[in-house]
Amino acid sequence: MAQHWKKGVVLTVAASMMLSACGNGGKKEPSASSSPSAGSGSPAASAPASATPKAKEKITLNWFVPASANTSLPDASKDFVLQAIQQKFNVDLKLTYMATGTDYITKINALLASTPPDMWVDQNGDGGNKYALDGLLADLTNFVSPATMPNYFKNWTTDDEVKRYQIQNGFFRAPIPYMKRTYRIYYIRKDWLDTLGMKIPTTYDEYYNVLKAFTEKDPDGNGKADTYGFSTAGAGANLGYEWPEWANQKLLFPTFIENNSIVDGTMSPKMETVLDQVAKLTADKLVDPDWYLNKSPQHIEKAIQGKVGVVMGTTKDFALDSNAQGLQFRTKQINPKAEWQPFTMVGDTPLSNKLGPSYPFLIAKSVAEKDPEKVRRTVEILDWLAGEEGYMLTHFGQEGKDYTRDGKTITINADNFNNDVVKQGNFLKIWSFFTQETVQPQVFGLSVIDPKETDRDRTIIKFLDEQPANNYIGTSLTPPQGFDLAGFRKRQNELFSKAIFEDKSGKNWPAYREELLTKYKASDLFAKYNEDLKKAGIIK
Repeated sequence: MAQHWKKGVVLTVAASMMLSACGNGGKKEPSASSSPSAGSGSPAASAPASATPKAKEKITLNWFVPASANTSLPDASKDFVLQAIQQKFNVDLKLTYMATGTDYITKINALLASTPPDMWVDQNGDGGNKYALDGLLADLTNFVSPATMPNYFKNWTTDDEVKRYQIQNGFFRAPIPYMKRTYRIYYIRKDWLDTLGMKIPTTYDEYYNVLKAFTEKDPDGNGKADTYGFSTAGAGANLGYEWPEWANQKLLFPTFIENNSIVDGTMSPKMETVLDQVAKLTADKLVDPDWYLNKSPQHIEKAIQGKVGVVMGTTKDFALDSNAQGLQFRTKQINPKAEWQPFTMVGDTPLSNKLGPSYPFLIAKSVAEKDPEKVRRTVEILDWLAGEEGYMLTHFGQEGKDYTRDGKTITINADNFNNDVVKQGNFLKIWSFFTQETVQPQVFGLSVIDPKETDRDRTIIKFLDEQPANNYIGTSLTPPQGFDLAGFRKRQNELFSKAIFEDKSGKNWPAYREELLTKYKASDLFAKYNEDLKKAGIIK
């Protein structure tokens, strides 16, 4: 039975699945629960009809993957993806998943100290580098190759790209398929602007005036001073990259190359101005007063409830009419007149980079040494997910039921998809963890007709596709051996917080920056990053 998503909860599917969980932060160990097993002998009602591989011994696999908020897996009898995998590969797959954030990382670390998952998608921020340093990762040389994963290498990556992605002089990780760009953009309550007789801001000064009006001029007309301009989620620990003040200072997300050198915007001298601006907005109460303590997606929930008028979205369907879990759809359920529109207040300054490999899938060394068949079977399933059959099932559902196909044209059956997928916890957003929801079907030469898309949706998609993106830096960057990246970032965030809430300005940033460069050896970090770029031929 499908359950409701709850913050701080981990769910496991025993031979079936579990439910989604958690937001950022929280010290309590997430609890686990299980749903009834369908059993590998339970054929999928509409599973893809393809030849079953030569019979193999049935094995149990435990995976740990990230999941979107407000998603959950249904009972195994309704989970046609699980049924297809178990039948096709003769496995009892137990999939544990959580929303990304601190709890996700904490749970993985706890498992690695006791019973590691057979595969997990890393969300640590360093791409598994610390795990490699600690000797926890398996050598993937004999498991991941164009021979063992033909779909993966044909459709999503190259052998050279995977080689450039490696760390610590070994083959310890492989990137999950990724979109070449993201959809980071700001969204604003257009109906509030209309009420106040204001236009969508196109400059930072106009944006500031909008924040002030949203806070002080009762844009929702309820006679209460209960609305604010902008919100984000600091999880009680950090400034975060969603503040427009970064881009207003031309500090491109998250790193960029300038003057033949890597630039980490968080360490730029321009951070003094960023901190000045954020501190002023916070002190003047023009932004959500709880922004620092918010844990994602609490700030989005506030936007849906009509408490804030500007937030950032990062997915293509973030505010589409056709996304029943999205910002626009859910806000209109509360206020039918609500209208969210994407915009930028920083002109042609990119809000995102073109992407390179990011999050990897990882295998524990102990798993590979104890039971290499688990790794081989995992790789087979992942490669199936990377192929057209797996992709179609995990993104569009069951052919002939949830969609129809005419050559390379896919037409979604909105009613069936809603009943079979959305009402069952929108569970394909979990199963598409490997070929993420932002990855496009054009990889397979497919075009998709979605009758749920409105004219407004198509206008938004066109706007998003036209936004500039900074070039991908071209290679993976890894810290120098022994560098405490987590400690450095923790101290950096502490200093950001001190500047905003104690200093109430960025005046002390030069001294804080010097401390980070010297005491916390950030200068060594960036020297190593430049060395990586030189080795890859990106800079001279």
